Amino acid sequence: MFKYFPTNYVWNLSVNLAIEMGARIGEIEEMCGPLQEAAKSPDKEGVQAFRDTWAKMADKLCSLAEEDESIGRMLSAGEKYNRAASYLITCERIQAHNATGRLDLYKRALALFQKSIELGQENCQRVEIPYEGKHLAALYVKAEGVTGPAPILIQVNGLDSSKEMKYRVGLPAWLAKRGVSSLILDQPGTGEALRLEQIHARYDAEHWASPVVDWLEKHEEVDSARIGMEGVSLGGYYCPRAVANEPRLALGVCWGANHDWRDVQKRRLEKEGDFPVPHYWAHVQWVWGAKDMDEFMKIAENVHLDGQIEKIKVPFLVTHGIKDSQIPLKWAERTYDQLVNSPKRELKIFTEREGGVQHASFDNSINAGQYIADWVAETFNAHTA
Repeated sequence: MFKYFPTNYVWNLSVNLAIEMGARIGEIEEMCGPLQEAAKSPDKEGVQAFRDTWAKMADKLCSLAEEDESIGRMLSAGEKYNRAASYLITCERIQAHNATGRLDLYKRALALFQKSIELGQENCQRVEIPYEGKHLAALYVKAEGVTGPAPILIQVNGLDSSKEMKYRVGLPAWLAKRGVSSLILDQPGTGEALRLEQIHARYDAEHWASPVVDWLEKHEEVDSARIGMEGVSLGGYYCPRAVANEPRLALGVCWGANHDWRDVQKRRLEKEGDFPVPHYWAHVQWVWGAKDMDEFMKIAENVHLDGQIEKIKVPFLVTHGIKDSQIPLKWAERTYDQLVNSPKRELKIFTEREGGVQHASFDNSINAGQYIADWVAETFNAHTA
């Protein structure tokens, strides 16, 4: 794990995630160099300083991109808008949910991301899936070199990630090269669903997974017999819960297991484990639509997989970092142990040898992510060479 700030895990996590999205080290130094003292400050003051420097870099990149556009250098402009969007995503993610200007910051990140995709001519299309009178936004990445319907992997967020972040980390591109399409989803409680549609998280992930599968089955480019799901971080709860209760899902992958999130909350109340974001308790209440801590803890009592994993009757891969300081390794082992009815189950622990040892491999995602891509491709009878 790259520890730019010696005493601030949350900020180090943010910097590492930005690197995984393609941040440049010189720009990181320019943004983070002035923040050493702010990293020691209370949440509100420190987070504002972080936001100011990262948003300033985004402004500079947009100005440079506009100069590129004015002389027809669209690919260069697209790359700069890409990093500007990633830097705004990074600083928006750690704001308090009711911070002044947070929603505008988020909307600007979405607009810049979309512009970067268009100018860069990337294999990525925004789609909207009907859900309870509203919609769930997603990114569709088409398998490369496939004639006819292709297998597809639905990819879902954790507590505080977004579809743009997951797209930029790289799994969709790695899968596309292997002949597998991707649908990267802002499921309830994350990304656009939470911020723009006010759709909160729910423990019964199959409730939103089934409409997504319905939508995919009507997509002419999708092989409806080969629809799988991957979940990162808290998605390591959502994914197995959905696969256990939606029989049309043909495989599942946890990128960081999360078997008993209710227990994790109890341990965090006792100051055990690292928090992923500042303002943590206010954040989780926002995500789950709880009015206070008592209501949130009642909701959290449902967020566990005991009695669910045994229902899974399709191939399933559980991965975990050996040094995960948010979710103990024992929960990955519990998920694996309960996969007694899966015809192909695997527990992969990422160690120092291959990297990706931290939570959901945020410290070094490429080897872990390509391991997942290979497993999915092999299980779907796609290709790895």
